[in-house]
Amino acid sequence: MKKIALWEARHPKTVVLIAVLLLIPSIIGFLATRVNYDIMSYLPDTLDSVKGEQVLDETFNNAGISIIVIEDMPAKYSSALKGEIEKIDGVASVMWSDELADISIPVSVLPDVLKDIFYSADENKTMMLVRYSNPGSSDETLDAIAQIKGLMNKNTVISGLSAIVEDTKEVCDKQAPVYICVAVLLALAVMSLMMQSWVLPFIILAALAMAIVYNMGTNIFLGEISFITQSIAAILQLGVTMDYSIFLLDRYEEEKPKYPDRTQAMAAAVTKSLTALIGSSLTTIFGFLALCFMQLRLGFDIGFVMAKGVIFGIFTVIFVLPELILLFEEAINKYRHRNLMPDFSKLNSFVYKHRRVFAVIFVLLLIPAYFVQSKAELYYSMDKALPEDFVSVRGLNKLKADFDMATTHFIIFDDSMPTGKIMEMEDEIRNVGGVSSMLAYNDFVGPAVPDSIIPDSILKICKADGLQLMMVNSQYATATDELNEQVGRLEKIVKSYDKNGFVTGEGAISRDLITTTDRDFAVTSILSVAAIFILIAICLKSISLPIILTLSIELAIWINLSISVLSGVQMSFVDPTVINCVQLGATVDYAILLTTRFKEELNRNNGKKQAILNAMTAAQISILQSATVFFVATFGVYLICDISIIKGICALLARGSVISALVIILFLAPILCIGEGLISKTSFKWREKKPDNGGKNTVEESEELDNA
Repeated sequence: MKKIALWEARHPKTVVLIAVLLLIPSIIGFLATRVNYDIMSYLPDTLDSVKGEQVLDETFNNAGISIIVIEDMPAKYSSALKGEIEKIDGVASVMWSDELADISIPVSVLPDVLKDIFYSADENKTMMLVRYSNPGSSDETLDAIAQIKGLMNKNTVISGLSAIVEDTKEVCDKQAPVYICVAVLLALAVMSLMMQSWVLPFIILAALAMAIVYNMGTNIFLGEISFITQSIAAILQLGVTMDYSIFLLDRYEEEKPKYPDRTQAMAAAVTKSLTALIGSSLTTIFGFLALCFMQLRLGFDIGFVMAKGVIFGIFTVIFVLPELILLFEEAINKYRHRNLMPDFSKLNSFVYKHRRVFAVIFVLLLIPAYFVQSKAELYYSMDKALPEDFVSVRGLNKLKADFDMATTHFIIFDDSMPTGKIMEMEDEIRNVGGVSSMLAYNDFVGPAVPDSIIPDSILKICKADGLQLMMVNSQYATATDELNEQVGRLEKIVKSYDKNGFVTGEGAISRDLITTTDRDFAVTSILSVAAIFILIAICLKSISLPIILTLSIELAIWINLSISVLSGVQMSFVDPTVINCVQLGATVDYAILLTTRFKEELNRNNGKKQAILNAMTAAQISILQSATVFFVATFGVYLICDISIIKGICALLARGSVISALVIILFLAPILCIGEGLISKTSFKWREKKPDNGGKNTVEESEELDNA
């Protein structure tokens, strides 16, 4: 590594040129990577609701069905709109009352079955069903929905899961570039004030931006990534890998006085930083990789991309950032400014003086913080992720208010079942509490009418490949206890008539999503803590330190989630899982930094008081720089984002970075000082007192670099 570090330090232009050239395939890969906006598609294929969704998609082309609601418009408008929608590529069919009755017939004299399905109680609103030729979240279907929205007037809205996905896509495509710009500008502003050069922040961000582009470009090998990953990966990677840049810069400043040549000083900085950088990054990587063990494949999507991003971050800090610093060092030094960081010596002295009080507060907070955060109220319905004024959400609200349709279930069963049994099953389903209406084949045609005289538009919706489909509308909202109970009753009824039957749709899928993510949260929490616990134990060669450090960050996480609970904020179902892994992996570095610095100070023959004060002073700058950049980048996204899932994650990450920094400074430092005796007994070679060489490099170090 010494030879590599010295070679790259002596050939900075060559290394930077290679790094820039690698951006070309990365940008191409980034542009070619598909973005998936449907969270439900990440559920395991083994679930009955998902299997039913596949049958809906492959057999009935109904997986992405949309419902259009038209208010206070003549029948001619509805009929004309239907005709225009049918011409759109990707639309398989549109079903409305004109399939079975002439539009000149007044609504009041239409058969009850048509009025119940297609018209509201006051008859001034009507709805039509749109089926698509491709899966509900496919690019073709989303494009078709965008075209349908272009045909609608102000009295027309569209709803359904695919419409919600399309609205999500529209807002993400508009806002994602803005997220990056805001995060970068805020990070630049903060770094310019906290660092002693106006140029240095641009150099650091240039290197980290390369790492982000490499990471996003290599996502093409995954085929696609989720919109959540697409929206937050760059900001997360920026905040998480900022530590490594600061660590290398600090080491370079330490090494410069020791060597006559700055290339040798940089090579020494890279070499000496490597082990610490890899050790520090491993905790973050394993925190992210814990997400990969979620049954919900969204966890793998976020976890793998972010773990990969940390690796690219280390790569650029070791191989690109040093060269950029050497190339632009003259400008960095020319545009230096005075240190604007405040002096924390009084705070540190106060914390040390009252160390026992802070340690007691730490212990007392653990149980209530854990208990409160466990009471977090989560939402699972995608419509809650979008603002109320979005067309898909307005459509859903109209369906609830005017058609008594909060959720639609799809029931699939064997078409060869005797007609009497089918009608008996339908009667049982109608009697289930909360069922508002049903769209069944027998309601339209009656049991004695042959299929040969039924319009294709109806036949294709209801029957295909030996299976029959019915739609059941519910008064209950998706992901509520009432709806989950209703889905369970419907499944019991359907299975009693056809053991291979399915109940699917957004309601059934959301119920399975709740079950799946509850299990995922428990598994990822245990795995992330266990992995980081083991890594700390190996890196610090200690039994007690992993417990102390992990509990410190866990307390920060619990306080973070508890604030949301106490303030009445409803979080998305992904928030606790992501925060538990990301905040743990990303901010445990703060704890490791303070601990290792404390050990170094003790080994310089300092007493415990002086050692912890020196460690706090040295570590605070890096911790505050990293935490502040993390905070402003994620908080900026929180302020401008319209998608509540992304908004919620960024709010928790922003708050979590600050809470973690405060916990490390106010609680961990006193505990390390008080428990130093126990730590010394339970840690291998904790105290190895070495003579201080006054900052001079040894003869051996100089000779090794000269030989390299």
